[in-house]
Amino acid sequence: MRKGLQKDVIKKLEDIVGENHVLKTDDVLEKYSKDETIGLQAWPDAAVRVRSADEVSRVLRLANEYSIPVTPRGLGTSLSGGSVPINGGIVLSMERMDQLLEIDQENLMAVTEPGIITAELHRLVEEQGCFYPPDPASKDSCSIGGNVAEGSGGPRAVRYGTTKDYVCGLEAVLPSGEMMTIGGKVVKDVTGYNLAQLLVGSEGTLAVVTRIILRLIPKPKMKVDLLAPFNSLGSAAEAVSAIIGEKIVPTAIEFMDNPAIRLAERYLNKKVVFNTAAAHLLVQLDGNRQEDFEHSMDMVEQIFVKYGAWDLLVAKEPEAQNRLWEARKCIFEAANKMGVIYETMDVVAPRCCVADLVKSAEEIAEQFRLDPMCVGHAGDGNVHVLYFKKDDMDKEEWDRALPKASKLLYEKTLGMGGKITAEHGIGLTRKKYLKMDYTERQIDLLRGIKKTFDPKGILNPGKIFDA
Repeated sequence: MRKGLQKDVIKKLEDIVGENHVLKTDDVLEKYSKDETIGLQAWPDAAVRVRSADEVSRVLRLANEYSIPVTPRGLGTSLSGGSVPINGGIVLSMERMDQLLEIDQENLMAVTEPGIITAELHRLVEEQGCFYPPDPASKDSCSIGGNVAEGSGGPRAVRYGTTKDYVCGLEAVLPSGEMMTIGGKVVKDVTGYNLAQLLVGSEGTLAVVTRIILRLIPKPKMKVDLLAPFNSLGSAAEAVSAIIGEKIVPTAIEFMDNPAIRLAERYLNKKVVFNTAAAHLLVQLDGNRQEDFEHSMDMVEQIFVKYGAWDLLVAKEPEAQNRLWEARKCIFEAANKMGVIYETMDVVAPRCCVADLVKSAEEIAEQFRLDPMCVGHAGDGNVHVLYFKKDDMDKEEWDRALPKASKLLYEKTLGMGGKITAEHGIGLTRKKYLKMDYTERQIDLLRGIKKTFDPKGILNPGKIFDA
């Protein structure tokens, strides 16, 4: 048992969830001391794996009584330090609450526990002819509860929106242990303030979500993926603007620069197609009417040619489509597993500014002697900028350069009418920059909301802003 929790508290936790699900030793707690954010780690005093809303309620009631910090955790794929237990205490793991409870065909709704893997949710609803569009790049390893906590997006946000657009109802437990049900299987609800949407994207700081009602749509009948290589990132960005300008709304428009392509090659240990290109554009189209579908595909192909794409791959079968997306979807995992030191920015700007945003990111990297990499969701203006430490930089130079480069990138983004994070959240890594985007009065309002939900400040303390 790690220091920090009294023996009687440990015994009470074991009485709630069972001795096997209160984890106390270093070898098992290491997993719960970090997420996917490089360089962040903090050890909890215990990790508690709950199986029901009642267990969540009892754990939170106990923690509230003893004023013990509680860090909710899905499957630990956060990229902003959201599930790192910086104040010790209890990690409340939702990994055992992993069941899809219902697919309601009549109302086009799914009812699910928070711990189910997002890709598994996709598979189960699609087997029934339904479709849940939000698809974070980590969908094979992230949980739907984590998606709700972070307000996750993904490539398909261009056409279909993000997690918040599909949450119709929630069951959640307040830090006091009190349970509440919000919303339901309804598509319209203006009964008071929208508490469900307040919890979406709240990063586990207000309540612990234990059940989720999600809106579904019919599964599209047709889908195709197109990959085009460009000799400049600027040309690729112009092609994106032209696609949107033609009133074509693809399912996804993704881009990768050449450093990202090369990183994917090293990680996958195989050649990526068109690996000499300055940039790849990946466009996905779907639809139900053959005529409209083919028209959109023809228009996109014409735009690619007009703006300098020198080849085109078309994938209509699932196996070929998976191969096309393999490099794009592995980028963060590749960066984490290749042993490199880097920092991720999750900036978003109006779609017409993507080329300027990428250019600014590269100029800032050159100014501060960093290696840049840009990937992301070109169709919705969300650019993931990764700044890597050069091999010949010492730690002091890196520590000096990175905050200055990050701050300047956020200034440039805000100057374009953008925001400092689109889908990864504030968490720990961006909270010092929150005041660049929000006024002190706005931050006070956030603190007031936090105080109302969590008077003792036990739930995921230190995230988004300091208490």
